[in-house]
Amino acid sequence: MSQDGGMPEAGEIVICTVREITSHGIYVSLDQYEEMNGFLHVSEISTGWVRNIERVAKVSQKLVLKVIRANKVRREIDLSLRQVTNEERRAKVIEWKREERALAIMNGVKKKLDLGDDQTKAAIRKMENEFGSLYSALETAAKKGEKALAPIELPAAVSKGIAEAAAEKIVPPRYEVGALVEVSSRGPNGIEQVKKTLLDAASSSSADVHITYAGAPRYRVRITADDYKQAEKVLDNVLEKIKDGTGKHEGFNFKREISKKYGGAS
Repeated sequence: MSQDGGMPEAGEIVICTVREITSHGIYVSLDQYEEMNGFLHVSEISTGWVRNIERVAKVSQKLVLKVIRANKVRREIDLSLRQVTNEERRAKVIEWKREERALAIMNGVKKKLDLGDDQTKAAIRKMENEFGSLYSALETAAKKGEKALAPIELPAAVSKGIAEAAAEKIVPPRYEVGALVEVSSRGPNGIEQVKKTLLDAASSSSADVHITYAGAPRYRVRITADDYKQAEKVLDNVLEKIKDGTGKHEGFNFKREISKKYGGAS
């Protein structure tokens, strides 16, 4: 998140641009903190000996670093590369790409509506405060339209312009979870009973539920939703309904399948 005039906290992961490379370390600028510079000492580059720093980075290269000290009086930031885990690096890159994309969308809105710098910054600040990040605000607006921005009380034309731009540029994520279910029956009307059980389970939720034939006695259950936890909850409910619908002459078991994500940013 952009933090104009602020400073990062110790332990924070930041995106930096290499400004200068010396024999004792690398001087960088912190991309998400205006006019804030930092230093990556050679001892914090790697757990091993670094013979040639220029093999680690080049001027203008982006680095994902961890803040290890932040002196607010001197406004000095000490950074580390070796303390950043692969998961932290991946998560930060995703966050940074989303922020860059969100800012590009807002610049487009600014030009289209002929907004001033102060108007644009004020709108961005309100969206960040309300939704946690600019990208989250735009993603929500893409899903729900301009009504999603009502709580932050933007001018109607601005809310509409942002929602339209978000809907055009951002594909909200959809999550798919599922299971391969085996349902068998030895009753006199076994096939009909199984079909009724599956139909009742599929219609028990207003979510996007699909049950398809996968070769007797197997059926594939797939749930699609905007939220992963919601999709998992619906799947659990559907499986429970199928289980409850089986009688003493029927068998039931299932195996979870790999979940999928469609759309969104990564």
